[in-house]
Amino acid sequence: MSELNAPTPGPVPVHRGAGAVGPALPRAAAAPLREFWEAHPRVADPRTLLVCAAVGVAGAVLLVGHSPGLGAAVTGLAVWAAALPALVRRRAVGALVTAGLSVALLAVVAVRDAGWVVGVCVATAAWAGAVAVTSGRSATAVVLSPVSWAAGLVRALPWLVRGGRDLMGGRRGQLVVALRSIGVTVLLLMVFGALFASADTVFSSYLPHIELGSLPARLAVGALVAVGAAALAHLALAPPAWSDVALPEARPARRGEWLLPVLALDAMVLAFVLVQVGALLGGHRHVLETAGLTYAEYAREGFAQLMATTALTLAVVAVGARYAPRATARDRVVSRVGLGVLCVGTLGVVASALRRMDLYVDVFGLTRLRVFVVVVELVMAAVLVLVLVAGVRWRAGWLPRTVVQVVAVAMLGLAVANPDAMIARHNTAAGPDAPLMDLTYLQGLSADAVPVLDQLSEPWRSCVLGGAHVDAPQGPADWNLGRERAATVLASGASTSGVPLCSP
Repeated sequence: MSELNAPTPGPVPVHRGAGAVGPALPRAAAAPLREFWEAHPRVADPRTLLVCAAVGVAGAVLLVGHSPGLGAAVTGLAVWAAALPALVRRRAVGALVTAGLSVALLAVVAVRDAGWVVGVCVATAAWAGAVAVTSGRSATAVVLSPVSWAAGLVRALPWLVRGGRDLMGGRRGQLVVALRSIGVTVLLLMVFGALFASADTVFSSYLPHIELGSLPARLAVGALVAVGAAALAHLALAPPAWSDVALPEARPARRGEWLLPVLALDAMVLAFVLVQVGALLGGHRHVLETAGLTYAEYAREGFAQLMATTALTLAVVAVGARYAPRATARDRVVSRVGLGVLCVGTLGVVASALRRMDLYVDVFGLTRLRVFVVVVELVMAAVLVLVLVAGVRWRAGWLPRTVVQVVAVAMLGLAVANPDAMIARHNTAAGPDAPLMDLTYLQGLSADAVPVLDQLSEPWRSCVLGGAHVDAPQGPADWNLGRERAATVLASGASTSGVPLCSP
């Protein structure tokens, strides 16, 4: 429904200089691209250069040689330091909210140990961050935001070079002298420090231990982080104008031509929902028994199809909104009602799918995949509600970016729920004799589940945790809440050494 508020193609002002607006001309797709590459400012200011350099140094120190943890989360926050002032000056509230969600998603790396949770959160954070810094609002801008960020990375390089050249200016000689002096100082300290350290162990314990083998990696990572921060800063100063590019307005279909397939689909969706209501109330239990199906088997057979139906409905609504008749007030009412009924009926499909999954989980237990697909289904339900809201006034310019924010919030909710611990809690709640007690699956859960598994009675605790080993964080950079709790539990709990792993 992103085209609900698409204006009729018409004249759009084209900027021809600072503060000047040229004659009204049609905005071609090539114009935003040209403006993107020629965007001002063309030279990075000294403050931005210093901030990006400091962020690069922080990234080199906090990322290299450490497990993903607090250091990565702090680096994810620091890369926005140079871009944040530009977003604030532009009063880009939506972009700031999206950027905040991106930072929060990156912080999950310091909270959860489950690789799959961290992975989906980091991927969503990258997408949300790209949408925020490129000020994406339209569907086109949101989809192109990762490409825009990559292009912005390339565009920032000459911007940095020109800024560095201007910064040196007439101080080039002074800079060379300073670098030479620093180099000689570092060399002398390293040589004499190594000699004194080898001569006295106590003195050596006070010296910082520098691993020269990691120096190339630190330089490379520091440079990448600094350039990434610079790209964010430059994009915040001069974002692409994809959001101003409107797709050509489609020719609305005739009312009867449009209404026939929409009403037919409405009728089918509503009929399906009514059948599901009857089944859930027990009116069709005899049908399932006749077919030889349990409710769990019934749930398993239909959930994937209902998820596909929900996703396909969103696509149908988008196409239907684009070609909906809206020449008259009656046309607009008919279009709203037709698509609204489809969305409401599909919410009933979502409820049926979630109920099926609930039945299935009751019998076969929770898994990571089942948790994730439930979250995806809930996200699609939330998008359907947003589409309904957009259809009330036939305005959806806010919808694409809001969808990104909804996805980000959903992934944050997934991380807060601590799914590995939730899986362990659910699958062990009925005791060791329950069919949900899959020891092999429990052994494969991450450190996030260890505090829950530690509550099992023996010998099941030793069966599950007998081979578990979690390295406690060695410093602030690789600190992680999940690993910290698991290491503490394993260190303070009853010993599992020498206890053989049990067969499930």
